[in-house]
Amino acid sequence: MTAAEPRRPVSWPVPPEGGWTVEDLYRLPDLPPHTELIDGSLVFMSPQRDFHALTITLLEMALRSHAPASLRVRRETTVVLDTRNAPEPDLAVVSAQAAARGLTTTRYQAEDVVLAVEVVSPDSTARDRDTKPHKYAAAGIRHFWRVEMSADDENPVVYVYERDDVTGTYVPTGIFHDRLKVSAPFPVDVDLTAVHTL
Repeated sequence: MTAAEPRRPVSWPVPPEGGWTVEDLYRLPDLPPHTELIDGSLVFMSPQRDFHALTITLLEMALRSHAPASLRVRRETTVVLDTRNAPEPDLAVVSAQAAARGLTTTRYQAEDVVLAVEVVSPDSTARDRDTKPHKYAAAGIRHFWRVEMSADDENPVVYVYERDDVTGTYVPTGIFHDRLKVSAPFPVDVDLTAVHTL
């Protein structure tokens, strides 16, 4: 029997008074991949289920194949909403002009984004259902999709929202179970059950 190996001490960053800012997010060394900034706090991502990865892939392929030339699709890229909020939507549809800044781009501004997509995971349920949609809408992102796994058949269920300019909040425009077919922000038609074939 061997003695247990000693655990390496973990040094977590201590937030400054008032919390972290977007600039801090890009200056802090050794942050885990896909670290988000929500209300000045760092949020680390947990390992994801196959459902999460495959659903993102399915929707990414559909969005890329349907997007007009004026738009581009980005996967897991930071979107700066304000100085204390920089979430990383699973997918974002951005303007081609913003995407033309080059391959060294690490973040987009809220005004660059026409659609944010979040695939809900067990550890992100509250953020994806409540926190992020409110922040995306307040930042002026016109379209938002929330994707959850159906308890019946493990298919993606897509909840589609559009921003109401009067209230500055999202209103639901549809719930899609087996097939996602929408006309905004551009026409998209995808068989959601195809997630099982990827």
